Amino acid sequence: MLRKTTVITAVLAVGWMATSVWCASSAAAESAKRKPGPRKVLVGTLMYNMFHEYPGPKRRLEELGRFIDQMAEEAKSKYPGRQLDIAALPEMAVNGNAKGSAAETSLALEGPVLEAMGAKAREHGCYIAVPLYLVDDRKKDSYSNAVVLLDRQGAVVGTYRKVFPVAGRDQQVLEGGVTPGNEFPVFDCDFGRVGFQICFDISFDEGWEALGRKGAELVIWPTQSPGRIKPAFRAMRNNYFVLTSTWRNNASLLDPTGHRIREITGPDGIFVEQIDLDYVLLTWQPTLKDGKILTEKYGGGVGYRYSRAEDSGIFWSNDASKPIIEMVRELDLEFPADLLNRSRLLHAKFRKGPIEP
Repeated sequence: MLRKTTVITAVLAVGWMATSVWCASSAAAESAKRKPGPRKVLVGTLMYNMFHEYPGPKRRLEELGRFIDQMAEEAKSKYPGRQLDIAALPEMAVNGNAKGSAAETSLALEGPVLEAMGAKAREHGCYIAVPLYLVDDRKKDSYSNAVVLLDRQGAVVGTYRKVFPVAGRDQQVLEGGVTPGNEFPVFDCDFGRVGFQICFDISFDEGWEALGRKGAELVIWPTQSPGRIKPAFRAMRNNYFVLTSTWRNNASLLDPTGHRIREITGPDGIFVEQIDLDYVLLTWQPTLKDGKILTEKYGGGVGYRYSRAEDSGIFWSNDASKPIIEMVRELDLEFPADLLNRSRLLHAKFRKGPIEP
């Protein structure tokens, strides 16, 4: 992937108007530590309508456990010899639709929640993103809308606390009394770097941009309110995959070009999809032939999705011995960052005066 090498600056799409606009990512130095090459990751997500009577923590955890079982089974059947890498659950999955204030509905992580979700992580050998209203410090009356990331052994990797909770109209508390978080951590998993945003965070630039700067490769968005265009914009703007997990309408997987590559619609359900976190983004150029030049030389050793509607695509390697970036170099294809830099130099040379603000 571009931002995972020491010699190529990462690029991210910031919009498509008359021409494609790209800019460099500052995450390259951190990501360059990882060896280039295919990194196939199986991600699972859930759409689950919880607008019904809350059954209590025990039954809810059992429900969530069954959904994770379904993800693990789909991973094995769809990708023989593989296992689920990470499971995403919707916002407030553990106590969603419980009635009362944050103080009344929040749960401690230690105890039944960690025991149940940790057991599922160990059973299926996968990371699990567990959203809940979380007790931070009951003595200080401190609660948060959070996602706790568990590793494959069921241990806590870290916690993201929603930085932008909803301010209800005519209310002087946030979401029943939660305290906003104040940081945007990125968590190192054995397959790559993962970040989180939660529901209303979608309306604020700060978190999404911070995760991009910190080298997030997959951002999971647990949310009560669904979205397609908004997370697609965030994925394209910041050059990472976005996986949504929702209560209704759709749960989706967006790639760094902003395209939706898998989704659930209609009734409750799960899906599992493979992504490759070692990829390059390429824009139109005469020799690319909409990507065909790569398959002509490497056959099934390369994969891609190319959009003629956008004159761009995402490309990855299926050959463990040859990273995609080597393929691109061997074919002397131009990276978008190189096109930008070359153009800017000529713009500065020939433009008469500064650009008007």
